[in-house]
Amino acid sequence: MTQQATQEPLYVGLAGMGTVGGGLIQLLQEDKDLIYRRTGRRIVLRKVLVRNVTPERAAQLPEGCELTTDMAALTDDPQIDVVVELMGGTGAAHALISRALEHGKHIVTANKALLAEDSEALFDLARTNNCLLRYEGSVAGAIPIVGTLTDPLAGNHIVSLMGILNGTSNYILSEMTTNGMDFDGALRQAQELGYAEADPTLDVDGFDAAHKLTLLIRLAFGLDYPFASMPVQGIRGMDKRDIAMAREFGYRIKLIAEARLHNEADGTTRLEAGVFPALVHHSFLMARVGGVYNAIRLDGAPSGPIFLHGRGAGALPTASVVLSDLLAIARGDKPNNTGFANRIVRAAIVPPEEWRSRYYVRVMVHDESGVLRDLAGCMAAENISMAQVIQKENEKNVVPLVFMTHETTAQAMTRALQKVHETGILQTAPVYYRII
Repeated sequence: MTQQATQEPLYVGLAGMGTVGGGLIQLLQEDKDLIYRRTGRRIVLRKVLVRNVTPERAAQLPEGCELTTDMAALTDDPQIDVVVELMGGTGAAHALISRALEHGKHIVTANKALLAEDSEALFDLARTNNCLLRYEGSVAGAIPIVGTLTDPLAGNHIVSLMGILNGTSNYILSEMTTNGMDFDGALRQAQELGYAEADPTLDVDGFDAAHKLTLLIRLAFGLDYPFASMPVQGIRGMDKRDIAMAREFGYRIKLIAEARLHNEADGTTRLEAGVFPALVHHSFLMARVGGVYNAIRLDGAPSGPIFLHGRGAGALPTASVVLSDLLAIARGDKPNNTGFANRIVRAAIVPPEEWRSRYYVRVMVHDESGVLRDLAGCMAAENISMAQVIQKENEKNVVPLVFMTHETTAQAMTRALQKVHETGILQTAPVYYRII
């Protein structure tokens, strides 16, 4: 790129003026000097796509910027260089991004659901049109994980990653752990503070974290793990008794997104991945991630372990990494949209029943002789060894019996608990979580 070209403004069309979109507009106005110092160019917001044009929204825009309700005003304007998609959803967002790419415009998006569920055609279209499709804001708020995997760590073989990728769930679990709140109370508090949506399904049921994990798998391993196939367990209905018991054992319960490679004896490689609540030992950094913060731990060779920690959401933290994508385009970075030169290939998947882990288990049983014997017998029948056992005080003649196992497979644990159910000693369904 010539010196003369670098002096031309980068013209931007923005789709969506919600929390992050509003934050981006603010940063573009407040950080004009920093942007120019870093890129040698001005970034000019030309048009903003909204559902409804109102005077209040117009008042927030810089001079010369227009509000529009017409998608084509962004995608077909020959003066716009980049379309920033921050409106969310999948259908309209997919149409907007596709049309913009067809017109040769670069894309910046924070749309994790779209990229996780339906991105193959978009990446192909970006490649065909030699366009950048950047999405740093889609994974972990202000944590620069996309750029970290595609650039500084590109010379490493990533073998595993683990993360807390949803700030809402982490806030709820933190409040339950620190303040003894129950799930419903912690969720209501998160909603009142603006950390949780009125419908918290994507967050508390684990789907938001699974969207982000899908993207991280592509970036870290160059593999596609279909979102629809990913095992996902959220934290809805988490019992504060299990939070308290985990603490007695020296653990914290976190919603974990994890992926790791398995090198098989026949020379093939398979991928284990999923989202699930897990007990993390209090001495690990991951256990100390509180509130709405996110964290990601990468293991690679030759780098060794790397831990990233930061705000997982919020208008300005997320807008700051969206702005970083715009700065990269302004500097003339070349397309490196997935971190791999060739198309991402489908992963060979380790079935969830083959996962190996230690387990925390809580069962509610009658306070009768022989119950522990029967329980231990069911575990032994599946070659599961019980490492620690705690029996809590009587609750109306029903006893919480909690134990930790040595490593076993998910399939063996499922079969053992089915055997326990068949004995008739259970008063409620058993609760069990993996131990990291």
